[in-house]
Amino acid sequence: MAKRHLAVPLLAGLVALAGCGGSDNEKSSGTSGGTPASGAPANAKQGGTLTILASGDVDYIDPGEDYYQFGYMVEYSVNRTLYSFGADDQDARPDLATAQPEVSSDGKTITVHIRKGIKYAPPVNREVTSKDIKYAIERGFSGHVPSAYAQLYFGSIVGAPKKPDPKGVPEISGITTPDDQTLVFKLSAARSGAVIGAMALPLTVPVPEEYAKKFDAKNPSTYDQHVAFVGPYMVKNDASGKLTGRKPGKSITLVRNPNWDKGSDYRPAYLDRIEILEGNNDPLVSTRRILTGSHLVSGDFTVPANLLKRAVTQYKGQTSITQTAAWRAVSLNTKMKPFDDINVRKAVFAVFDRQAMILSRGGTAQGTPAWSFIPPDFPGFDESGGATPPKDFDFAQKITGDLALAQEYMKKAGFPSGKYTGSARPLEVGVAGTGTGTRAAEITQAMLGKLGIKVKLRFVTPDAYITKFCGVPGKVAVCPSSAWGQDFKDAQTELQPTFDGRAIAPANNANYSELDDPQVNAAIDKALALPPGDERNQAWADVNKLVVGTAAAIPYQWDKTVNVESKDVAGVLNVNNTSYDLNFTSLK
Repeated sequence: MAKRHLAVPLLAGLVALAGCGGSDNEKSSGTSGGTPASGAPANAKQGGTLTILASGDVDYIDPGEDYYQFGYMVEYSVNRTLYSFGADDQDARPDLATAQPEVSSDGKTITVHIRKGIKYAPPVNREVTSKDIKYAIERGFSGHVPSAYAQLYFGSIVGAPKKPDPKGVPEISGITTPDDQTLVFKLSAARSGAVIGAMALPLTVPVPEEYAKKFDAKNPSTYDQHVAFVGPYMVKNDASGKLTGRKPGKSITLVRNPNWDKGSDYRPAYLDRIEILEGNNDPLVSTRRILTGSHLVSGDFTVPANLLKRAVTQYKGQTSITQTAAWRAVSLNTKMKPFDDINVRKAVFAVFDRQAMILSRGGTAQGTPAWSFIPPDFPGFDESGGATPPKDFDFAQKITGDLALAQEYMKKAGFPSGKYTGSARPLEVGVAGTGTGTRAAEITQAMLGKLGIKVKLRFVTPDAYITKFCGVPGKVAVCPSSAWGQDFKDAQTELQPTFDGRAIAPANNANYSELDDPQVNAAIDKALALPPGDERNQAWADVNKLVVGTAAAIPYQWDKTVNVESKDVAGVLNVNNTSYDLNFTSLK
């Protein structure tokens, strides 16, 4: 998160659609089974081909658009950012940058120096310069490149547009390049923490303007099909740069970048080739195939609950359960009837059997019961009240649901019978149509049915759930498989992309509820103005509670992720993205 949309998409992605599960007899935290993230394992072997089984596709290859956990799994193997997370890094380390950023005493000027000698893959081939990173960030403010977070994290840069520029890539005066190895950021407010944190996100992957501008001139940009790579690997392409190794919805082929210099990178990059096979829509079949097969790992799907116990016992050395900084929720579109009424939303929150949602994913070992959007061991969690909802949130008290209270809220909304009597036309619900996504939709349908609200389920692939349904404003009324994880360790990244009304985007939207509440927006502004520390943590806790009070989404779980691998794979997980780190994973 990636992140962003989790694969529940992250999901920083994610941040939406798979990758998490657990067993009731497993420990409730940490990593169990499998190979913990450990940098370079002792049994690493150079070479070979690894195959990833996936249900859906990545969201984008274009680093300016990518904002999905599964997308990040690929992105960080084919590209490099100013700062990045090694497999077991808790904090971002310099990557393209030579050292940590230099910040002025007033917090409004940031200077970053980048390495010499980093070259693009063919057909660009030339050395990366600071101008390429400036252009990369600027294109995130173009209406042709729907970045989900450019405005949120880089919007304080002097000259940054308030809205995506419909004409193309804007010039941002607050980003200057005194020489080919230096970037200087001038800020309009002392918000250097957010800008620096976001320097580990894909928007700082360099993009060569002379090569990309013809693609970026189109709306939407077609650079996604012609990306110039700087990482250890690259999507297979032809002499013009067109990505021949990607067949959307079917496969992605990664090969070595011939211009990658091992001496300039901390990643070992053991594998010679990585094949991503998509369309594996039965997670039960995929999990069994991986556990009993060879050279295979899991991608964007969740290990089914009915196979999880067997996986962590019989295949313990091939199964990993990892704590994440992520939440899962059912999102209600506040712009669509009847969810435009806060009392209806509170009724849905009250009636919802959140325990059923947790059990559908394999029990509490793969996640702990949630009532809010700041996860445990995260800044603002304790300040929000910890694991127990405050008493003034009566609708959040009973994890198995409270029908009587829900009916009282429906009466307040103007339905005397305690049930919805509005339009008979079923509401459309986006469904990640594999495994736990289907079960989440069925539970949601049953819960809404208790209140007389009828829904129609639309089954789609995990990537389409984000890019074509829940990530498009006004498309669906309910998103039952919403999930989100940190972009960096600050509660801003858990709450602003997902609940700030000004963050609603026409595409790649992360505010699935389309919540635009003046009180929430004002509290976000207050929190953004504060430096890291106790006061900032409390301010974000206040935002957290305000969001819960709107009942725009029903959080039910603080997440863990389950990954599985074949017995001859030395899998290494990235603790930041909680998916396989393709730069450190090898074959035994």
